[in-house]
Amino acid sequence: MKRWKIIGSAFLALGTVAFGIAQIDIGDIIKVGGIALLIDRFGKDINKGINKIQGFSDSQEMMTKVVPILSAGQGTHIGAAQVMGPPSLVKKVRAVAQVEGALFGRELRVRALIPVEAKDVSKIKRVIGVGVSAVLDLKV
Repeated sequence: MKRWKIIGSAFLALGTVAFGIAQIDIGDIIKVGGIALLIDRFGKDINKGINKIQGFSDSQEMMTKVVPILSAGQGTHIGAAQVMGPPSLVKKVRAVAQVEGALFGRELRVRALIPVEAKDVSKIKRVIGVGVSAVLDLKV
């Protein structure tokens, strides 16, 4: 229960600050700020839950971690993903960059999820050897 009070206080603070500075949609602030806060605070617990669903246990050969998904066009937190790979490589991953595009004209839309070393998506540096094993949807 204490965790939810902390999250609620953080959302209230984010909303109050944003409302006072500019006219910004409070729902967007909660989604963006909430995702970042949830991942920072509960990422390890979320990761354990996903691993339980998948029947997976971290080992010396393979581990998982939950990180934010960032929009490559905006650099905002738009979701979360679980990445999987060798521990030395997974520890380098700070986020998953989402890049969207079209193939064959506009016939086929593509959304690529790329594990990257920094939360600054303007300088995408892929972590080769790590893949995305789960995508988390937050219903707000």
